[in-house]
This record gives sequence, C-alpha cells and structure tokens, in this order.
Amino acid sequence: MGSQEHVCPDCGQPVDTVVKRHKTLGAWVPTWVGGPCRNPDCAAFAEEGAGHEEQPEQPEAPTAKNS
Repeated sequence: MGSQEHVCPDCGQPVDTVVKRHKTLGAWVPTWVGGPCRNPDCAAFAEEGAGHEEQPEQPEAPTAKNS
C-alpha cells in the first residue's frame, strides 16, 4: 500500500484511489489503483456511473468425477 497520490495519465489531475482485487495462491489480495478521471475537459473523463461496473467472476463449473 503506497502513500502516493494517483493522477490521470492524460491530464495530470488527481484521481480517487480505488481498491481492486486479484486472486493469488487462493487468497484475494487488494491492490490500490487510480480511479476514473473526473475532469470534464479530459479525454479520459468518466461520467458518474458510466463504465464502473466490473464483471463478476464466474464460478468454475463443477467437474464430474469418473467413478
């Protein structure tokens, strides 16, 4: 976890820090990354509620055991 402030790569304005997660060795590990840009003059501008939905991970289908 860093103490650095995240900035938009296009306009350089500060952005919110959001938590994403990834699975490592069977455990979910948090990763703090920069959020969407809120500067309306920026090319990377993300409107409120647009494009922030993450696709939920699909559980693996159970495999049939051959008995």
